[in-house]
Amino acid sequence: MTRAQLIEFKEILRSKSAQRKPDKQTSKLLFYLFTNTRGGFTRLRIIILLLKQSYNTHQLAQELQLDYKAVQHHTKVLEKNNMIHKIGEKYGAMFYISGFLEVNIGALYMAIDKLDRKMNQKKVYL
Repeated sequence: MTRAQLIEFKEILRSKSAQRKPDKQTSKLLFYLFTNTRGGFTRLRIIILLLKQSYNTHQLAQELQLDYKAVQHHTKVLEKNNMIHKIGEKYGAMFYISGFLEVNIGALYMAIDKLDRKMNQKKVYL
């Protein structure tokens, strides 16, 4: 993940975020899903795409230039944690941002902002 990508994501989320303070549990969940796990950056990329329009798994895999099965895994994780929901079944199912995430998009912005700050801290060794 590059700093330029984080800044781009922050700008997208800033434009979508409401001025609502998220609860602690929601903040922890979002921070964990998107910054504390190995697949967090991929899940964040999926969310950013879905903020713009709906996609099915195949379309997401093409847009992200990732393996279909990898995208399928991440969408299942996001769906299980109520970040996205799908309409339809099997191959043609379309994914959308959940109402829960729409309401708490500010918490996602805060998690990304915290990650950005963490990445920019200079380590000083004495």
